Amino acid sequence: MGRHVTSLHVNASPDVVFDLYTNVDRMPEWIGGVTSVSDVTGSVDRAGTRYTVWFGGRTASPSEILEADRPYRIVTHFGNWILRGRNSATFDHDGDGTRMAVTLDTEGLFPALMARIFSTGSWRGSFKGELRHFARLAEADAQRNPSL
Repeated sequence: MGRHVTSLHVNASPDVVFDLYTNVDRMPEWIGGVTSVSDVTGSVDRAGTRYTVWFGGRTASPSEILEADRPYRIVTHFGNWILRGRNSATFDHDGDGTRMAVTLDTEGLFPALMARIFSTGSWRGSFKGELRHFARLAEADAQRNPSL
């Protein structure tokens, strides 16, 4: 099992950050290769909810929410043969924004190798690059709705 941790400050409240992170319709905006999400069984901010993330329209990644504590924590199990594991995200008050920390624990040798590739550097398709892009989206959402 491989572990990869990324954290960053987002200039938006934990509510805004959590809402975007759990909005499956917006995943394609910030997760590289995601084309859609289907088969959502409930609210994505509740444990037990299942859904399928599609990459390129042909590769499915079944996912299940294991833990959820709005707006501070969400834990998901996801996976297919390419990338499989557990994703834990926390959203803590940090001054005027949120300290977001995402931990990816992979399962299996090939998923661990793939995660190592995607965790290296900050290019757009890397984990850090995706989270930086995510932060910009959350900050734009916060500016559009400053009451949150």
